[in-house]
Amino acid sequence: MRIEVPDHAVATLPDAWRACVGTGRFDLALRQDYQDSLALVQQEIGFRHIRGHGLLSDGVGVHRRYEDGGERRTLHAFTYVDQVVDAYLDLGIKPFVELGFMPAALASGDQTVFWWHGNVTPPADHGEWADLVRAVVGHLVARYGTDEVRTWPIEVWNEPNLTNFWAGADQGAYHRLFEVSAHAVKDVDADLQVGGPALSPGADVWWAPFADYVTDRDVPVDFVSRHAYTSGPAQHVPFGTYQTLRPPSALLEQFAAPRRHLEGTSLAGKPVHITEFNTSYRPDNPVHDTAYNAAYLAPVLARGGDEVSSMSYWTFSDTFEEEGVPTALFHGGFGMLTHRQIRKPTFHLYAFFARLGREVLARGEDHLVTRHPDGRIAVLAWQPVGGSDDAEEPERHEVRLSVPIAEARPAGSGGGAGGTAFVLRRSVNETEGNAWAAWCELGRPRFPTRRQLDLLRESAEPVRRHGSLPVSGGRVALDLTLGRHEVSLVEIDPVVDETPAWIEDARILGRVASVGSSAVGE
Repeated sequence: MRIEVPDHAVATLPDAWRACVGTGRFDLALRQDYQDSLALVQQEIGFRHIRGHGLLSDGVGVHRRYEDGGERRTLHAFTYVDQVVDAYLDLGIKPFVELGFMPAALASGDQTVFWWHGNVTPPADHGEWADLVRAVVGHLVARYGTDEVRTWPIEVWNEPNLTNFWAGADQGAYHRLFEVSAHAVKDVDADLQVGGPALSPGADVWWAPFADYVTDRDVPVDFVSRHAYTSGPAQHVPFGTYQTLRPPSALLEQFAAPRRHLEGTSLAGKPVHITEFNTSYRPDNPVHDTAYNAAYLAPVLARGGDEVSSMSYWTFSDTFEEEGVPTALFHGGFGMLTHRQIRKPTFHLYAFFARLGREVLARGEDHLVTRHPDGRIAVLAWQPVGGSDDAEEPERHEVRLSVPIAEARPAGSGGGAGGTAFVLRRSVNETEGNAWAAWCELGRPRFPTRRQLDLLRESAEPVRRHGSLPVSGGRVALDLTLGRHEVSLVEIDPVVDETPAWIEDARILGRVASVGSSAVGE
């Protein structure tokens, strides 16, 4: 059945999908590979904010203790902070500031998380923590300007409902930390944005107590945040993890949860930021490297903006070391890009979204049709996938659309009645535009040679096809056959035919003469 796409906009495409992207710990941004990867992401996609852990961890060196005349003092140093934030702004991306983790000298305990030992205990002295927050935020305002930093959301901590990230998952201790942090931020400037609680999936019981606490104590909250993943229990193998996946709709349900749980509270109507989301929450799950991941996330990007103000893909790059230094180029990392900037299918999904128009003409279970202001049509099509419990997807999926297009052919020109449209299609699937598949075919080299890296980069390019289609009655019949786990971007431009009357392509090799013409040399 062919779906007739309306010729009028039915909605505006929210760009929550590009509002923020995740990153490995803060100081990884000092590395060349990281900077090269972020430059590529910004060139082809263009995110507005970037969020990650570790701003206040010891690796960044902000909180420094020293003794002077036998008296203990504290120095706040911003050597690395300035280098990283300057680099971000030079690339057109702003920080989404996460306040964490705890500097060791200020910590109340020695519990840490990750290979790089981020301390996850409350401060031993909340007054000194408030001083730290004021110093960091005040420095950012002094260096970059109040108006600029007001556009940087400031989030308090990360997943405090999990014992791995907050000692004992102590709700009361987190509420106190949030209160002290929020007031410290507002001490610098009342219009700075502060929020939280950055909950992990499965922690919706935290919403009501959080809302009650901040209401009863008159704690400022400008936005709320949570995370979303759909993977099941981890099945560990050496240097890797396998997990089941729930359907993509489960991500959208998680996006919608904060508004539902906060109805009737003082936090109702606050902006909702999904500050982490992906299929799996593990940084060593090979699903992240596959075309399946891109097809799975396509409907989430298409509809997520209906529920939230931002949705931050976790993460842009495999320069990420929570489980240690990766042991192979493809290792199931969160990134859209591997080390050395090899594009994964999910990178292409985002790059395709960056080419869509803002006017939504149609949105279905396997397609999104948009229009640009100049009349160009951009269609995103994907093979629907349903998670681990669904039957295996077929080798082919058909999408048939009747798409409205302006008839740009001048009267009297060539090209046939109604004119034509130029069609450019970019595709990634299990066998095309898929660097992970090529890596497998190369024998899964853990540390590819320069030639193998070149081969992988070439294999990662989307397959491109072009052609023309007739325009009839202001419409184009678009028939797409998608491969397994395919995501395709189709751009349709009306054609202004400027072919001169004397052009005869059949004569390029001199083999055919026009009727009535004489052969040269007779």
